[in-house]
Amino acid sequence: MKRFFGKYRDVLTPERKKTRRAERILAVASGIFMGAAFPPLPFYYFIFVGLIPYLSVIERKKGLGEINRTTYLFAFVFNLITLYWVGSWTPNADKFLMVSGVALLFFNPILFLIPSTLYYFTKKLFNARIALYLLPFFWASYEYAYTVTEFRFPWLTLGNGLPYANSFIQIADIVGVYGLTFFIIIINVFLYLGVKRYLKEKRPDFKYVLIAFLIFLFPLIYGHYKLRNFKPSGRMLKVGLIQPDFDPTNKWSAGSVDEQLQIYLRLSEKTIREGAKLVVWPETALPVYLLSPGNERTLRKIRKFCDSANVFIMTGIPDVVFYPDSAAAPSDAKRTKSGKSFYTSYNSVILFSPTETEIQKYHKIMLVPFGERVPLVDVLPFLGDLIKWEVGLSGWNVGKEQNDFYLRGISPNGLSAVKDTVNAAGIICIESIYPDFVSTFVKEGAEFIAVVTNDSWYGDSSGPYQHKGMSVIRAVENRRSVIRAANGGISCLINPLGLTVKETKMFEQTAITVNVPLRKKLTFYTKHPVLIPIICSVVSLWIIGLFFLTKLKIKLKV
Repeated sequence: MKRFFGKYRDVLTPERKKTRRAERILAVASGIFMGAAFPPLPFYYFIFVGLIPYLSVIERKKGLGEINRTTYLFAFVFNLITLYWVGSWTPNADKFLMVSGVALLFFNPILFLIPSTLYYFTKKLFNARIALYLLPFFWASYEYAYTVTEFRFPWLTLGNGLPYANSFIQIADIVGVYGLTFFIIIINVFLYLGVKRYLKEKRPDFKYVLIAFLIFLFPLIYGHYKLRNFKPSGRMLKVGLIQPDFDPTNKWSAGSVDEQLQIYLRLSEKTIREGAKLVVWPETALPVYLLSPGNERTLRKIRKFCDSANVFIMTGIPDVVFYPDSAAAPSDAKRTKSGKSFYTSYNSVILFSPTETEIQKYHKIMLVPFGERVPLVDVLPFLGDLIKWEVGLSGWNVGKEQNDFYLRGISPNGLSAVKDTVNAAGIICIESIYPDFVSTFVKEGAEFIAVVTNDSWYGDSSGPYQHKGMSVIRAVENRRSVIRAANGGISCLINPLGLTVKETKMFEQTAITVNVPLRKKLTFYTKHPVLIPIICSVVSLWIIGLFFLTKLKIKLKV
């Protein structure tokens, strides 16, 4: 024993130091494998074996601190490889964005301690084998719990690592992305047990490997069946996707509002000549409150364009609502600089319809923590003044209602004699990563999903490719086409099977026209999006309750 600052610690022997070094290498190896499994790298199959080194370490650990230190190291490496881009690191990047990106790399791994702590609880209550069998429940429940907090950033939900595994992910129309996570963990667990038996007894034992193979085979068989027997929809809608490629840190570098609008209209005309009935512009397409006084001229130009071309325009746009006095204002309203009135501002999607004066709106609900809204700002208002982007994005209000858009009097198949109403979901940027949130739009009647986004903040990094990959999972979960209009890319059409039909390159000013399949039938997942998380959460809460009840009984006996 050696004394440090009044406390005694064990002096590590050379053998123990060697063991600790080996354990750290194994934890780092797992982090590398899991990070390499995520887009844009093509090694998605690593995700089914990547946890084996990590599992081999935590099963040998006895204390909670030891298990969680190993978990944090693994998770930090995993986060570093996959989320390095969050700080932007582009020449004109916002300083606060850089700081928050670094903070995320250290904060996000802490949340991985939730499943490892539950693993420890189970190990103490039962044994290491049962703890391993229940780890998939703990992991999936942690991933879902992360989505319901104000600090949510569930980017590394393990199922998100599989957009390139097209056959395997087809089962997401039943189990969703959390079900994919469950499959990933349980396959890793059984493969680990097989490897452990081989290393221990120096002879192959195929029991565990066979179980892992059968579990892996089940989604594949289902996926091949779906891919071979999927019946395409007879209803199609031709859509133009506009990618202006403006600098997000300085949108005025693209010119005045009139000059920017001319670029959008020029690109839109190209898709209209190719038959587009709906044109989609990206998130915050114009840097003004378009529907507010002072922008009537720009608004008239867009309306005139819609009417003359007989086309719908869906666009991301900032929106503001003013209230003359505090009595009429909602509780989250902000005071104007003059102090005489109040207002709320929203990151929004609006829909212009030809020959109609009504403008349909949707206000973004799932805001980016710190990026668009400071967590806990309602409880601690001073945080809103303390934490602000230089580009002024951290003060959006939260939208109140999930509503679809209605394209009335449209001819989905391009037949002018056949008029119909097409329902569409207009989703903004990060909202596309929340599976049950997206499913609500579909449950309400959306026949396709439109994502307006701006991923240009992060340069040509992994971020835009990972974000696009999550739309692949949303498409399969709900069996809906997903179209993406992204400021600098990736703009694309993903069909209901999760296959990318057409896409743009990053950082090119362009427009593409796509035929979007429309569907109305709901999947099992769409009807029951939180079934898997609820089951996993019940198991997790049972373990937590049982652990502390056991502790209490022991304490009372003492």
